[in-house]
Amino acid sequence: MSEDTKQDDQALADEWAAALEEQTPDNESDADPWAEALAEQAESEQSTQSQANPAPVAKLDDDSKPRSDVDLDMVLDIPVTISMEIGRTKINIRNLLQLSQGSVVELDRLAGEPMDVLVNDTLIAHGEVVVVNDKFGIRLTDVISAAERIKKLR
Repeated sequence: MSEDTKQDDQALADEWAAALEEQTPDNESDADPWAEALAEQAESEQSTQSQANPAPVAKLDDDSKPRSDVDLDMVLDIPVTISMEIGRTKINIRNLLQLSQGSVVELDRLAGEPMDVLVNDTLIAHGEVVVVNDKFGIRLTDVISAAERIKKLR
């Protein structure tokens, strides 16, 4: 090593030593400000915990039991779509385009089989077609129970 390199290294070491001496606290007041802040926070938390009272807990109602005082007037005016389905079938587009007046489309139900009654596309009953005063109607023969409808939703 050359003499200049040794002098440069010594000068650099001296600068580092001086910088480190500046960093070290001379007295307690120059101590780490983070340590002081953490100590203050810990003291304030301890005093707060000793003074704090737990909040009262209100008893919640059990909603699992049916209530008789429920007001259903709000939902009685909600419109729903009810439809009766005689049957279904699948055909390709070629046959669909060839349909004309008088064409017959075969359905997946037999004659005399009950129709499906759907409310908002959900099966709620089965029934048979009736004619009353020259108008078609449906007589419900089997209504799906509420429990069964709920099972289908899940």
